[in-house]
Amino acid sequence: MSVKNYLRGALGKPEKGDTVKYFGLRDRISGYILTKAQQNSPTCGYNYEADITKFWEEFHNFKETCGYNISFNTIMIKVLTEGLKVAPKLNAHLKFNTTSSCGTLIMKEHIDIAVPVVLENGDTFPIKVNETENKTLKEIAEQVDDLMARLKNTDIDRVMFDVVTQRTVGLMLSGEVVPTVAQTVTGYVGKHKISKINGRLKPAPKDGSMLLVDELNEGSVCLTNWGVLYDGLNGNVTYTPLLYPQTFLMAMGKARDVDYAFRNEKGEVDLATKKVLPITLMFDHRIGAFNDVMPFIKKLDEIFQNPEIMREW
Repeated sequence: MSVKNYLRGALGKPEKGDTVKYFGLRDRISGYILTKAQQNSPTCGYNYEADITKFWEEFHNFKETCGYNISFNTIMIKVLTEGLKVAPKLNAHLKFNTTSSCGTLIMKEHIDIAVPVVLENGDTFPIKVNETENKTLKEIAEQVDDLMARLKNTDIDRVMFDVVTQRTVGLMLSGEVVPTVAQTVTGYVGKHKISKINGRLKPAPKDGSMLLVDELNEGSVCLTNWGVLYDGLNGNVTYTPLLYPQTFLMAMGKARDVDYAFRNEKGEVDLATKKVLPITLMFDHRIGAFNDVMPFIKKLDEIFQNPEIMREW
């Protein structure tokens, strides 16, 4: 082995023939948030297999008669909202100083739900559904439709530049001088620079035709649906980082039919099928113990067992 190849291996550099792809704006933003979460959030997870047999049937009946466009994702935004109303610690941002061990829990007045969506090119992009605690199910559905329509008109890279700018200002105001300088410099020069960055300096129009930076930040909580990615998905999400500084994240898998045995009224063993939705609940353990999540789970159980409530939403 040559000295050059020896040093290349020691440094973990790419070999001849490897394809090298440097992070773009979206990757840099998500990479920063997720790394901060791993460094700062002691996360606890719970796999909650919800029996949505009644809820699933009621939803499809409701969808046919409600008179407006609604998806399963949309109604789960409302379900998440109702759960957060009884568990306010989950709808919060947490600031913690590791040097002084001082922490601040900011329980948010509004429920602003970040929902990742899949773009036509396969990329994942988050949109924020604002103030869901004050909205009817129809209003949430209309807001989601509006966000998706404007997303199609949005220059994603330009809006992402606005997001990066906002986060860089936040770093500077927080006294993190080195990260501020490093992120600014590498955006303009070197092999990690953002292509055509100068064309992103013009602010996005505020005429309502495209998404703005305020509709793209992390919000107060995140809802992600892995089940939409693949019809054959058969498993649970076991772990996904929080979106720092959020304290809670709800991830859904693919709803599936599960056969189970039970004893009928005659005491005989019988078979039946139920619809199960695998849900993973991730929360920052510093907000308290699992008892802070229990009101949320109980509320969801109540909704899934009494799904007719959706007609009152």
